[in-house]
Amino acid sequence: MRFSHIFRSGLAALRLAIALVLLSAAAACSADNRAVLHTAKGDFTFTVEIADTEAQRAKGLMFRTALAPDAGMLFDYHREQEAAFWMQNTLIPLDMVFISADGIVKTIHVNARPMDTTSIPSEVPVRFVLEIAGGRSVEIGLKVGDRLEHPRVVASK
Repeated sequence: MRFSHIFRSGLAALRLAIALVLLSAAAACSADNRAVLHTAKGDFTFTVEIADTEAQRAKGLMFRTALAPDAGMLFDYHREQEAAFWMQNTLIPLDMVFISADGIVKTIHVNARPMDTTSIPSEVPVRFVLEIAGGRSVEIGLKVGDRLEHPRVVASK
């Protein structure tokens, strides 16, 4: 067997390995963009953007002119803490769902007013905040105690 043939075979195997790693990463990212809220009315799936850095959390959904009913942004603080939001530079009404590390909805703020600088506190320590279109939490019957399913949520034992 010639060296060039071995080299090409090795290169093909390397390309295949890289492709598999990239496909795995893409699959993990797409799973991270799917969140399900479990309510008494049913299970509601949202496509979410993740905000898990300080810069991403600071920008949030500012300057957006629309948000689909099945879309949102999931803020991940990586540990439980009290959180507070405001609507400065946010052009659309939003519902803010404050969620513990185990995925339990702790508090809900419905229809936060666009451009309002009044602080909206979580009232309790939370790890996540899910922002969805204003009024959507009422439409789906979301209540305190309901549950968020997402790969980042660590279910309690």
